[in-house]
Amino acid sequence: MSAEATNPATPGPITPAVQRRRGRPRIDLRRLGRAALLGPAGRDRLPDAIGHVVEAHRAHHPDADLDPLRRAYVLAESSHRGQMRKSGEPYITHPLAVTLILAELGAETTTLTASLLHDTVEDTEVTLDQVRAEFGEEVRYLVDGVTKLEKVDYGAAAEPETFRKMLVATGSDVRVMSIKLADRLHNMRTLGVMRPEKQERIAKVTSDVLIPLAERLGVQALKTELEDLVFAILRPEEYAHTRELIVKNSSRTDDPLAEIAEEVRGVLREAGLQAEVLIRPRHFVSVHRVSRKRGELRGADFGRLLVLVNEDADCYGVLGELHTCLTPVVSEFKDFIAVPKFNLYQSLHTAVARPDGQVAEVLIRTHQMHKVAEAGVIALGNPYASPTESVDSVDSAEEQADGSRAADGERADPTRPGWLSRLLDWQEAAPDPDTFWSTLREDLAQDREITVFRPDGGTLGLPAGASCVDAAYAQYGEDAHACIGVRVNGRLARLSTVLSDGDTVQLLMGQDPASEPSREWLEHAHTPVARIAITRWLAAHPASAAPSEAPAETRRPAADGPAARPAAADVVVDRPGATVRLAGCCTPVPPDAITGFSVRGGVVTVHRVECAAVERMKSVGRAEVEVHWGDSSECRVTLFAESFGRPHLLADLTEAIALEGVAIVSATVEPPSQQRVRHTYTLQLPDAAHLPALMRAMRNVPGVFDVSRAHHQSAAS
Repeated sequence: MSAEATNPATPGPITPAVQRRRGRPRIDLRRLGRAALLGPAGRDRLPDAIGHVVEAHRAHHPDADLDPLRRAYVLAESSHRGQMRKSGEPYITHPLAVTLILAELGAETTTLTASLLHDTVEDTEVTLDQVRAEFGEEVRYLVDGVTKLEKVDYGAAAEPETFRKMLVATGSDVRVMSIKLADRLHNMRTLGVMRPEKQERIAKVTSDVLIPLAERLGVQALKTELEDLVFAILRPEEYAHTRELIVKNSSRTDDPLAEIAEEVRGVLREAGLQAEVLIRPRHFVSVHRVSRKRGELRGADFGRLLVLVNEDADCYGVLGELHTCLTPVVSEFKDFIAVPKFNLYQSLHTAVARPDGQVAEVLIRTHQMHKVAEAGVIALGNPYASPTESVDSVDSAEEQADGSRAADGERADPTRPGWLSRLLDWQEAAPDPDTFWSTLREDLAQDREITVFRPDGGTLGLPAGASCVDAAYAQYGEDAHACIGVRVNGRLARLSTVLSDGDTVQLLMGQDPASEPSREWLEHAHTPVARIAITRWLAAHPASAAPSEAPAETRRPAADGPAARPAAADVVVDRPGATVRLAGCCTPVPPDAITGFSVRGGVVTVHRVECAAVERMKSVGRAEVEVHWGDSSECRVTLFAESFGRPHLLADLTEAIALEGVAIVSATVEPPSQQRVRHTYTLQLPDAAHLPALMRAMRNVPGVFDVSRAHHQSAAS
């Protein structure tokens, strides 16, 4: 049978992932099993064994049609009758427990119906055709997806192909993975009688595959409990130590977190803000992480405050009051409402400190945000129901939200998180399962995401540590092969530049359809979409991956020999007999702000005030000499032009310069790198005021994407 769990013993008193309503009795799976053996109830009422499921379901969906649940339970109980779990309980207790987990998270009726039936096709005589006939195509589709996952081999050698199958099933309908995660949670809860080596194997797969997926799908309630259960099995000594810390803290006579919570309530009452302030104990793994980060734990470290409000605007109102009336820890502030996390999570994070040094972390969100934070995609209801349909519809999957099927025949999920959509693209694009698996494992290990902005105001979500190469492939897919440069926050940068949260990224794309990525890009690519695309291209073009020579027409010598040091313009210096020379590192021209320094031979070099050499010369004690521009406006300047490689570009640029009435003193063109060509021109201008017009004319030459003044970093002598 698919479920390997055997008894209800857990490895320790794990804090429940979902807080049950006060007064609800503890669920006794053995009692449910005995009730299941009594057979179906009368036609006018639901069987007692699923009473807890019904209660949890109606708390989220008070108007739900319960008839599909009744019929699904009757079919599941009769089909599994006589089958027992290894602990001696009737097997029906397993699908009941899985369905209860999903019901408490707010899953809609279709998901719960499929959950009750999720093992029938694999372990009994029930067929998919029978499920379709009795419950519709939607339920059949979900049961079939879970059944396929149950048949997957989780052995180490099969991991890559295993994950592919899981993604295909998940991508077609996220509810398939929701059922699978709840199924694994119940099996992990009841793993006690398995052999230690088997417990470790199941826990390792759960840690490597299912917990990261639960995180990506936003199902924090399942993720945190799975983390604790895996922690207890794979790291028993650290688990025992963490448990001791929690028990010791619970015996304290004072509770600083409760005191801060009461202070927060008072602040919000005085401000007239209606809010619910709750204390959320940290789960075991969270306590362990905090203890490793902060060392000795204090009372407020064992939990966090959760402030729930009704409207988005109230979140910022609460934040303002807390930062005004209490002492905020500014470094702890994060806004996941304005920029939600990749897994749909939204919340404001901050922290406040007491005079005694106790620091309480505070989460501020609306009730709806909290529901999504706990249940993720499960809280989205039926992603295929049209606006006029009930979320509990079990109509055919053919009736989707947009009234059509996706072009590739797969079901189009309008609520599928962007991460999952990208994941499906990766698994289709990967040249082989091993490449996909290795790159994906790296991505799943990322626990933080950054957001960067495009010039058009759009955003890109990337893992922390991502480079401009990753941004290019995230925005353009395989068309990013043509990327030749990037501006970060308005300044030219290397494609290897590591991006920070909030950066603005403008990608510069080449015009040649035969553009090629560089093998070096692999060293700077951190996302699967980038690594897989580059690897595929390099495998298909082994010869082209080598460095290429510059086209003959772009390897021109300097127009008039090596670039000469700029001659002195009309600069007035307050030193009789001194020779004035414009510094080659910054090539100042009127009306630049300038300063001078005396060097050997009675020469005064003139620099732009913002030149890096100025600070260095001041730091070594060089005295400044007062200089200013004279009446003459003629000047010499060095310009850099960045362009795409194309025929006749040099001729077009020199023509544009000549048309502006400017003399070219010297010109050099560097060999192209990844279709990017760098030109250096030393020019004599009859009038310095004409420089902006000249630079505009050069930028207007097709293929030129940037023109800038020379500003070298070397110090002038």
